[in-house]
Amino acid sequence: MKIREIRIETWQEFIKIMTGSKFKSWAFRGQSDARWPVQSTLSRYFKSFNVHPEAWPQQESRILRIFKRKAHLFLSRVPNEADSFQWLALMQHHGTPTRLIDFTWSPYVAAFFALERATEDAAIWAVFPPGLSNVKIRTIRASQKVEADELGPWVPGNYEQFFLPNENDLVVIGEPHYMNQRLVAQSGTFIMPGKLEFPIEQIVSNKVIVKFVLSTSNFRRQAMAELYNMNINNSTLFPGLDGLAKSLAYELEFHWAFNPITMEQNDGFFVD
Repeated sequence: MKIREIRIETWQEFIKIMTGSKFKSWAFRGQSDARWPVQSTLSRYFKSFNVHPEAWPQQESRILRIFKRKAHLFLSRVPNEADSFQWLALMQHHGTPTRLIDFTWSPYVAAFFALERATEDAAIWAVFPPGLSNVKIRTIRASQKVEADELGPWVPGNYEQFFLPNENDLVVIGEPHYMNQRLVAQSGTFIMPGKLEFPIEQIVSNKVIVKFVLSTSNFRRQAMAELYNMNINNSTLFPGLDGLAKSLAYELEFHWAFNPITMEQNDGFFVD
């Protein structure tokens, strides 16, 4: 299946596209290499370390079980035992490989993740939530009422029945009921595929997914400066000391008084 690609050469072009009506209410994911597919950390781990596909459901279920048994030692509030989606979001937050794929409702947050460490062409993948699947799945946000006949993982038992076996060609999008700080700060959401062996662009219709290829060499510097002025950086997207520490990397190439790349001084500022 051929994926629709839109190449973006300038930051102004990106702003014009994203402030238009065509991609309103889409979800976005930034990746620093345009060649990378959209797949979960769990998919990559299984494939990278040659875990046999027949073992995938058992091993995925096993790490969830282990996490549930031990995480209470470090939590002030433990999720409901039956809410696997909430548990998976918690595992994802703390670095466990899961089948959840991070997306955001903000194209600017996606642009930050795409460009922050990019040295080659980057990509922003966009998906249209209502068209992700032709089965009975409703786009869910954390505040919406859940119907018992939905196939999403927010319904107790659905993760184990429809996702864990890796047999269903479905992709859903949504957030758990209780959102963590990082998910809120990033306007985040999750995409969850019913099959791990394929990236999502091979599962969904090409009518509901678009790949924006960003010309990093042309406009990364301007984009990062604009995002910095919007207060979109690691410190705000990852609340806490770790985010603050990560945010300092960009400070190496930014200064209010002069341009550390060209050494040109900004008007009105003096550097000792």
